[in-house]
Amino acid sequence: MELRPETDGDWWEVEALLDLCFAPGREALSSYRLREGIPPVPGLSSVARDEGGILAGAIRYWPVRIGDATALLLGPIAVHPTHQGEGLGGFLMRSTLGTARAQGWDRVMLVGDAPYYSRFGFQRLDHVHMPPPTNPDRVLGLDLAPGAWGGIAGKVTRAA
Repeated sequence: MELRPETDGDWWEVEALLDLCFAPGREALSSYRLREGIPPVPGLSSVARDEGGILAGAIRYWPVRIGDATALLLGPIAVHPTHQGEGLGGFLMRSTLGTARAQGWDRVMLVGDAPYYSRFGFQRLDHVHMPPPTNPDRVLGLDLAPGAWGGIAGKVTRAA
């Protein structure tokens, strides 16, 4: 697999993959309201292509705010059904989280299943609130710098 930053030329192909992997109406989720009109973080949102150049997976990151603090909102992450079960999702996570840390980001959050994402170090964020109707049990965070989520509380809002 070749992993590289997503470019404008990848946009529609990634959107088609997301349509394939997620239920209809995915754009109605509250996390999409935080992304509207805001581009993904350049150099961090990435695509994975197989040897034939076919899109196998994609991961995106968006800037958000919690009070005065900034964070990355990870998602969506998608792996084409023909490549699921190969560890590509984990590869996308580990690689891009390392890049985010190297770029100087302190914290990342996502909305997802704790049993899956805990293996990457994500834990429930009890004092961080996504817009409704997000299930608070699915709001998870990871420190990219030691103690980065300490003292962070409030509503997640769009980055300026």
